[in-house]
Amino acid sequence: MNIFKQKTNSDRNSNAVIITAIALLSIVIASCGNPQQAQQAPPPPSLPVASVTSGTDTTYQEYPASIEGTVNVEVRPQVSGTLDRVFVDEGAFVSAGQPIFKINELPYRAALNNALAALHAAEAAQANAQLEVDKLTPLVENKVVSDYQLKTAKASYRVATANIESAKANVSTAQINLGYTLIKAPVSGYIGRLEKKQGSLVGPTDVAALTNLSDVHDVHVYFSLGEKDFVSFKEQYAGETLADKLKRLPAVSLLLADGTVYSKQGRIDIIDGQFDKTTGAITVRANFANPQGLLRSGNTGKIRLSLAHKDALIVPEAATVDMQDKVFVFTVGDSSKVKKQAITIIGKNGENYLVKDGVKVGDQIVLSGIDKLQEGMVIHPEKAPEKVAAVAKN
Repeated sequence: MNIFKQKTNSDRNSNAVIITAIALLSIVIASCGNPQQAQQAPPPPSLPVASVTSGTDTTYQEYPASIEGTVNVEVRPQVSGTLDRVFVDEGAFVSAGQPIFKINELPYRAALNNALAALHAAEAAQANAQLEVDKLTPLVENKVVSDYQLKTAKASYRVATANIESAKANVSTAQINLGYTLIKAPVSGYIGRLEKKQGSLVGPTDVAALTNLSDVHDVHVYFSLGEKDFVSFKEQYAGETLADKLKRLPAVSLLLADGTVYSKQGRIDIIDGQFDKTTGAITVRANFANPQGLLRSGNTGKIRLSLAHKDALIVPEAATVDMQDKVFVFTVGDSSKVKKQAITIIGKNGENYLVKDGVKVGDQIVLSGIDKLQEGMVIHPEKAPEKVAAVAKN
């Protein structure tokens, strides 16, 4: 009896384990078959898209520039001496021929007096030689004296005449040097900084000039173009030669150091004959009228050039992402999958990039939310809001 009871209890325990396992398996199967409990994939994100358009647009490029007067000269002394007078002040406007400096003239007036005295002595010697010729001429004709003496007298006369010419040249030199003691403005313009003050010793070999004088009724603005910019710039305008192209160039603007635009527009009139080997750039000159004298030599600014782009592809800047020195957009392809596409930018106008290649007209691009996109990701394209679409078209 005891043996039978032990077997019965063992069988009961085994059956209980089997029943428990079957129950757990049923629960697992039931849970897997329940659609409410199954994990669902998230829906694709809805993002605004727009078509790439094209059009003719103008971009602007700015280049650092330096400003100089049409005439910008250094005023230097041509004789040495003490600076006795300074007739003008820094920044003053002077007219051509107006006195601006006076060097002590006493040494040069004395030199002129000596030259005049030497001239008078030479003239007297010539007169004396002429008397000797006049005295010997009849004597030779009457054969009283030999003609040798007359030839000697005539030679002395020619020497006296040459001495007069030399003395006259010395007088002219002395007069010129005396005139150099009064320094006059070579052109009309504005006086620069006065490097030497009254009482200073000045001379032609001084390193620094007395001052600079600038005629700024018109100013020249110089800037440089790199080789690629220069080639692109030339291709914008018709003409067989560079001179023809210069005639067709549009007016350029000048941005002053404070960022304001100068009221007058200028014209590019000269392009340098060669590129600088050091910088790889070529110098270009624009001419601006300056009737009010607001611009001065030494000013700096920026030249703003306009470049017309015909049939350029237009892409909003907000629809692009920068990565490793390249610019990308996300295009929408078949099955609403996005593709990261590199584009080549040729300019910018407002909020739009002007694109050369990488996309084509009609391509659908994602306008926002691109920071969360990945290659091959599926989205739900939505028509862009009117404001965003307007940015894409303008």
